Amino acid sequence: MDKFVVQGGTRLVGSVNISGAKNGSLALMPATLLAPGTYRLRNTPNLRDVWTMSRLMGSLGAFCELNDNELFMDTREITAFEAPYEHVKKMRASFYVLGPLVARYGTAKVSLPGGCAWGPRPVDLHLKGLEKLGAEIEVTSGYVMASAKELKGAKIHFDISSVGATGNVLMAAVLAKGNTLLTNAALEPEITALARMLVKMGAKIDGIGTTQLEIQGVDNLKPVDEDTIPDRIEAATFLIAAAMTQGKIQLKKTNPYHLTSVIAKLEESGCEIDVNSDEITLEMNQLPVPTDIVTAVYPGIPTDIQAQWTAYMLMANGTSMITDNIYKDRFKHVPELVRLGADIDVIDNAAVIKGGKRLNGAQVMSSDLRGSASLVLAAMVAEGTTDIFRIYHLDRGYEELEKKLNNLGANIKRVKTDIV
Repeated sequence: MDKFVVQGGTRLVGSVNISGAKNGSLALMPATLLAPGTYRLRNTPNLRDVWTMSRLMGSLGAFCELNDNELFMDTREITAFEAPYEHVKKMRASFYVLGPLVARYGTAKVSLPGGCAWGPRPVDLHLKGLEKLGAEIEVTSGYVMASAKELKGAKIHFDISSVGATGNVLMAAVLAKGNTLLTNAALEPEITALARMLVKMGAKIDGIGTTQLEIQGVDNLKPVDEDTIPDRIEAATFLIAAAMTQGKIQLKKTNPYHLTSVIAKLEESGCEIDVNSDEITLEMNQLPVPTDIVTAVYPGIPTDIQAQWTAYMLMANGTSMITDNIYKDRFKHVPELVRLGADIDVIDNAAVIKGGKRLNGAQVMSSDLRGSASLVLAAMVAEGTTDIFRIYHLDRGYEELEKKLNNLGANIKRVKTDIV
């Protein structure tokens, strides 16, 4: 087991390349089940979650090999149709294989998902959508059993805009007979990227990039090569880190359009930001102005930067509020920030931050992926040394985080520890 040892008081300066999107890769990989063949998914990040998905795909019979951020996949020999608990418990995105397996092979057995240790995130929207397409669904002994001789197009409305459900049902619908209409579909860039890959494979999808997707089912798809989009959450994390340390950084290989709401809030807090086609430059020369955020579905503020913004507002002289309207109990990082000296009250689905307090290094424990990032950011501005345990959460979603931050001026060491 590893931990981070972070020495505070550093300033971030320089440039950094943004990796491919974790959530983007985890959607593209199961899509390869829809058309047996070989694929090359470029700009794939080297992350624990990608390896977890690779092992899951391997258990189905696929071959996966990642070299220099290019993932080679061969799905010509799919021989199993079960996603076992040992894989799915580690990562909710494993549930993405359900739709493609039912659509292509007519059967699937997928464990109910696990993943981050926070929040009840039910899969009922996935199951209702597949049922409307004609799949027979049974949930028993912790598994979803799905079967269908033939899927048929249907009108499906998502009561809640769900990235996972939209992706799963979309992948099933492209091989269903007839036309499917998805309304209140998720707008997130990862879904748009998935839809565009499916079109390259031969799917017929109208309305890409909107909340209404019209799918005309086809009989077969073909393998393709594809580029994974930049990781907007990694990009936002680095921007917030630079703002916290009153630094100046340039993000390269990113997509500013995916970060419009975050950039607007950073400017509101006092940052100077310059945007080009695939680059973002941020400079911060003052303490941030207290700035409230409310998370929302895309294109709103992502829930995945809520924890990092909480850490950021510790630097502001005044009170700010962070309200999470996506997940109501995503505040397990708050008690650990308090150990560093933060003054934060959590009321229902909101955190009230009284900024301007001195932060001091301490021993803290990661609880989930984005909460872990907030601890790293806070540790970089705290006085003294901070030990951050359970950083395996970070390795799920950030590629070589400490190396990238150290190249910008941070002082972070990865150290072996017996503490789990």
